Amino acid sequence: MWFKNVIFYRLNESFDYSQEQLQEKLKEQAFTPCRSQELSRYGWVSPCSQLDDVLAHEVHGMVMLAARKEEKILPGTVIKEMLSEKVGLIEQEQARKVYKKERDQLKDEIVLDLLPRAFSKFQQTCALIAPQQGWIAVDASSHKRAEELLSHLRGTLGSLPIALPDVNQSPSAVMSHWLEKHETLPEGIDVLDECELRDDVLEGGVIRIKGQQLEDEEFIAHLEAGKRVVKLALEWDEQLKFVLQDDLSIKRLKLSEQLQEKMNDEAAEDEIAQFDADMVQMGLELARLYPALLAAFGGEAQRP
Repeated sequence: MWFKNVIFYRLNESFDYSQEQLQEKLKEQAFTPCRSQELSRYGWVSPCSQLDDVLAHEVHGMVMLAARKEEKILPGTVIKEMLSEKVGLIEQEQARKVYKKERDQLKDEIVLDLLPRAFSKFQQTCALIAPQQGWIAVDASSHKRAEELLSHLRGTLGSLPIALPDVNQSPSAVMSHWLEKHETLPEGIDVLDECELRDDVLEGGVIRIKGQQLEDEEFIAHLEAGKRVVKLALEWDEQLKFVLQDDLSIKRLKLSEQLQEKMNDEAAEDEIAQFDADMVQMGLELARLYPALLAAFGGEAQRP
């Protein structure tokens, strides 16, 4: 159940909900499947398949939540083709032009007719809340998907003052400096063999490098020419490997071989116990990683 991606958000106020209070709040907006005439549904589900009724799962002061989204699949080409046929039939039989307002109405009728027969696509997003540490981590590959969960949580609770982390130094500039002068790397952070460079002057000027030493002269020449790092593969404290983006979001989070072996040795036979063990270990690692990332980029900015 380890997150594959991580977007951190800072809690601007204390998160004072007990597990019981949070459970009751989440139940009010628990997930239910789409009705026949609905395009999508979003709601809370259990983060652990073995704990069906538990929507807020707390272990060692951290809380795991999960939201499910259902979307009906209606191919645009099918709707367009049916609309074209319907418009053509009206214009032929009634000898008149079908204008935009009527076309839109016909399109809505087609969508309503197709919805009960449409297939559904499901997507699940998890979040880990660390009230004592003051952050929320969302397992999402995009800010849009993360904000969807947080917006639903805000609606569920009535309020959720959060913000993306803001640091004093530009992550792109700092990561570029790391590659130019490896001795400037913070303690515990090692550069791996993958990065993406972008040219701020030339639109679309992107260079992706993978499986190559980032100390090569050819690579350094790109940095000297003004390109800046926007994604960089890192290993942190010999525990986690990931790709860090210039907005501080984390992609392709993986356990190091050392940590994976440790987790395998301590694996529990019971599925719920294993879920709890994974959740605790992940929470501990993220609780150490978050401040380390802030410190690597000059600390958290104190802006009005």
